Amino acid sequence: MTAVLPETTPVTIGVHRATLEDMVEVARNRRRVVIDEAVFESMRPSQEWLQGIVDSMGGDTKTPPIYSVNTGFGSLAGRRAFSEPADAAELSRRLVLSNASGVGRFVDEEVVRATMFIRIVSLAQGYSGIRPEIISTLADMLNAGVCPAIPEYGSLGASGDLIPLAHVAIVMSRSHAGEDINLDSGEAMLAGTIVSGMTAMEAAGIERLPLGAKDGLALLNGTSFSAAQAALALVDAQNLLETAQITAAMTLEAVMGFGDAFIDELHRARGQRGQIEVAARMRELLADSTLIDGNASTDPKRQPPQDAYSLRCVPQVFGPIKDTLAFAAGILENEINAATDNPLILPALPDTRSLKAVSGGNFHAEYVAFAADFISIVVTEIGSITERRLFRLDDGTLNRGLPDMLIDSEQTGLDCGYMLPQYLAAALVSDCKTLAHPDSVDSIPTCANQEDHVSMANNAGRHARQIVENIETVVGVELLMAAQALELRAGLESTGEARMGRASASALALLRSSTSQDGRPVDHITSDVVLYPRVRRARDLVHAGSVVEEVNRVLVD
Repeated sequence: MTAVLPETTPVTIGVHRATLEDMVEVARNRRRVVIDEAVFESMRPSQEWLQGIVDSMGGDTKTPPIYSVNTGFGSLAGRRAFSEPADAAELSRRLVLSNASGVGRFVDEEVVRATMFIRIVSLAQGYSGIRPEIISTLADMLNAGVCPAIPEYGSLGASGDLIPLAHVAIVMSRSHAGEDINLDSGEAMLAGTIVSGMTAMEAAGIERLPLGAKDGLALLNGTSFSAAQAALALVDAQNLLETAQITAAMTLEAVMGFGDAFIDELHRARGQRGQIEVAARMRELLADSTLIDGNASTDPKRQPPQDAYSLRCVPQVFGPIKDTLAFAAGILENEINAATDNPLILPALPDTRSLKAVSGGNFHAEYVAFAADFISIVVTEIGSITERRLFRLDDGTLNRGLPDMLIDSEQTGLDCGYMLPQYLAAALVSDCKTLAHPDSVDSIPTCANQEDHVSMANNAGRHARQIVENIETVVGVELLMAAQALELRAGLESTGEARMGRASASALALLRSSTSQDGRPVDHITSDVVLYPRVRRARDLVHAGSVVEEVNRVLVD
């Protein structure tokens, strides 16, 4: 049986520009989609022009070679492949069959759903010459929970994401003539298993479409797969940055840091927007804490009032990260709404030009590759500076009076405490430093050197998602360790009367009310316990946005 989607207000495509939030709702929350009728009207002019070209084939009128309509692809672009109208449909089908050649693990369902959503939005711009049934079928598949199985490897990010998108198109399409062959229907995920595309579509009650002229390339030749990966990584990165500010504030309180580093005037003197905003957020998170020494109206008691950079420079590091993620968000939201196949059909061109099919390079995903690379770089920096705070929390010579490894053990040396989670963080951050090498600076020519420069946006998107996942764990470890450290601080005679801020207290309470992966509470430890279930639970709280949601709820109340 097919997956049953929740009955919620659907996302309507065509009423307004699609947003990143729309994509997330469809990809992760499995919201239904509907296509506004106005979209089909806007698609009509390009489709009618294309149909006129197809109708003229085989007649007395000589039809010129039109890329992807009656010619080969790539380096075969200048060769007219046929003159019979029926062969235009066969060309589309063969393109799908030949391009479905990916390998590797199948990507997560959310990536597939985001890809399909973006492809619908792109084709709905009205420049592709396709039939309305193409995007209607994609929408039906989303709404019925049909999830084509897309291997992770194959796309160069130009000409679009040909191979991954072919693994979607092969599930939804069939040959015009002859038997619909099950083995040629691709693969799909159904009830946790891999089945043929034909089986998945039959289970959903959706007819597989015969493709028409240009339909194949319109489905394949776009940036939707790379954009989906980068956009999902971006959304998680923005949440991660907000969470990392909270865990940084918790660590600052645990080590009794200085408030001078967050005074507003200091940051306005530099004038960088993100830095100013992060400093303001840190002041909000620390506002009612008596563990922090000094603020804009109160002199610090200890001298000199300077913390290590990993504490003092949170605004100067997280600020540019925030600005960079905002830049990437603008790029990716544009890309979601972009027509990225080739050629585009532009009926509004002057009558002096009879050929309305314009060959260009909107499929080149350099925008997406740059955005994904920027995400990878800045998220790695979230992890890099966070890991330094973990090291400081563990070191009894650096954490201002807390026990080594954050364990108040009766037998010093018998218990390792939080020694190894810092190792884990170091390993993950080091992995990210390798993964963050920009993919966009690489290119390997293909297709007899016709496609001689590519973006590698798919690799960039894959790496960005892995980096975000790595650093979600690192920030989850800071949540665990800072919570332990705050409780240890409260138990010290010298600071037992001090009070942590509401923000840190609410994050700590959320953690302590959680159940770890093995069913046990995520409680304060006084001797060694199995830590991986706690680490995984903390990471889940970070990924889900639960820490940010709870802290914001408390601060608003």
